[in-house]
Amino acid sequence: MPLYKTITVNKHTKAFIWKVEEPYEWLADGIRLTPHCQRRVDGMKSEIHRRGFMSIRHLMAEAGYVDEDLYYDDLGKPHLVDNRYISITHSFNFTAIIVSDDHVGIDIEKQREKILKIANKFTPLDEYHTLANEDALIRKLTIVWGAKESVYKLLAQPGIGFLQHINVTDFDFDDSKTTTHVRYNGIDSWFDIEFLEFENFTCVYALPSGNNGDS
Repeated sequence: MPLYKTITVNKHTKAFIWKVEEPYEWLADGIRLTPHCQRRVDGMKSEIHRRGFMSIRHLMAEAGYVDEDLYYDDLGKPHLVDNRYISITHSFNFTAIIVSDDHVGIDIEKQREKILKIANKFTPLDEYHTLANEDALIRKLTIVWGAKESVYKLLAQPGIGFLQHINVTDFDFDDSKTTTHVRYNGIDSWFDIEFLEFENFTCVYALPSGNNGDS
């Protein structure tokens, strides 16, 4: 299928999600890559990675961009040539981008039991003792991880620790939003977080606090 979902966050910010079901040949048809990106995709051994890579170019087209409009800095953070901001994510058969006039970060994660084993590395587990069951815990931890990953991508500051420096305000699933606070290396800032769940995946995106409205 083509586009899975478009989210208008505000008048300056849009997110686009793709469910990767098409073969690589379909996704590659009509997409012109820079020599650098062509080498990257040619070097990918995983078919789902190659298909995901090409699906992101379709998402960029939805936002009005081509591959030549995208470049990466020394930290691996993507940028657009028109100075708007972009963040990119992929997980299994879903990919997504978010494009904004302001700094943004986006993350998609599959909801998996694996997160229970690593949870204490990114969040204090004793905060979640009231959750009803393991499925709810997996869902909540996946949102928390996605929130921290989104803010990490937004800031692109080497050395930020998920456990030590990024704090996610508690939330209910029905809220579909929360906030995070980062204190690190001169940064003392709040960020607005929004999240959605679909097909056992979680998508989370972050913007600087106060910039998530229509103003």
